[in-house]
Amino acid sequence: MYTKETISKKENNGKHRTALVLEGGAMRGIFSAGVIDVLMENNIHFDAVIGVSAGAAFGCNYKSHQPGRVIRYNRRFAKDWRYCSLRSLMKTGDLYGAEFCYHTLPKELDVMDKETYDSDPSRFVVVCTDTRTGKPVYKELPELNDAALEWVRASASMPVVSRAVHIDGYSLLDGGISDSIPVQYARNQGYDRIVTVLTRPKDYVKAPTGHDHLYGLLLHKYPQVAASLRNRHVVYNRSKKMVHQLGSKGELCVIYPEKELDISRTEHDVARMDRTYKEGRKRAQAMMPKIRKYLEQ
Repeated sequence: MYTKETISKKENNGKHRTALVLEGGAMRGIFSAGVIDVLMENNIHFDAVIGVSAGAAFGCNYKSHQPGRVIRYNRRFAKDWRYCSLRSLMKTGDLYGAEFCYHTLPKELDVMDKETYDSDPSRFVVVCTDTRTGKPVYKELPELNDAALEWVRASASMPVVSRAVHIDGYSLLDGGISDSIPVQYARNQGYDRIVTVLTRPKDYVKAPTGHDHLYGLLLHKYPQVAASLRNRHVVYNRSKKMVHQLGSKGELCVIYPEKELDISRTEHDVARMDRTYKEGRKRAQAMMPKIRKYLEQ
C-alpha cells in the first residue's frame, strides 16, 4: 500500500503540491477540528488531506466541506453511551461504538455530505496499522461509502479497547501505532507544501508506557502490534523531532497547541471540548498569515 513514487512540481504544471497532515490523539483531535474549521472558512484548499486516527475521523469533513460538524456532533453525543463508554466496550467490543460512530451518526444523525465529498478533487488518505506486521497501511478514500467509513474506523481503532477491522484482506488497528505523523509519507508522495497539525505542544516528549508486559498479554493475537507499541515512543519522538526541524527550516508549516490540552483521550465534558476547539481556532487564526505565505511562496 505504501509507495515511494513521487510527483515533482514540474510534473504538476509548475504548481506546488499541497497536503494537510493531521495527527491523531483521540479527543485531543478536537484541537485539530478547530484548526481545520478555520482553514475551511478561509478557503484554504489542499491537494491531499492525510489523517491518522482522530485525524482521519475528523479530517474527512475537510473533503465534504463541513466546518463545524465535528464539534457539533461531539457536543450532541458527548454523554451518549453509544458514542463512547465502557458500556459500549462491554456490549460491542469497541469503546467508541463502531456502528453508531461510523455509520448511524454520519448517515442518519449528523449527515456527511456525500455528494460534495465525492466531487471534491482532493485526495483523502487514512493511515492504519496492519495487525499482522505492525506496519502502516495508507489508503486513499475517493468516495464516501460504507467501505470508506470502515477504513476511517480502522484508522481510529485504539488497541485493547477496539476490535480489529477486517477489510480488503487486511486486519487493521489504529494508524497511530505505526505512523502517528505521516509527514514523510506525504513528502514521498511528492507534496512540497505540507501543513501539519499536531495535538501535543512543541516540547512534548513521549515516554515509555511501562506496560510492555501488558501489551504482550492483552494483544497476544497481534504480537507485531504489541512490538510496535513497545517501540512507539521512540518512533513518535523521532517523527516529531523531524517535523519541528523541517518547520524551523520553512519546509513545513507546523500548527500545535502552545501548552498541553486540558482534555482526556475519552472526554465527555462539553466545556473542555469547547475550550479545546476554541484553542485550535485561536491558534489557526493567529497563524493564518504565515499559512497563506507558506502555501503561496
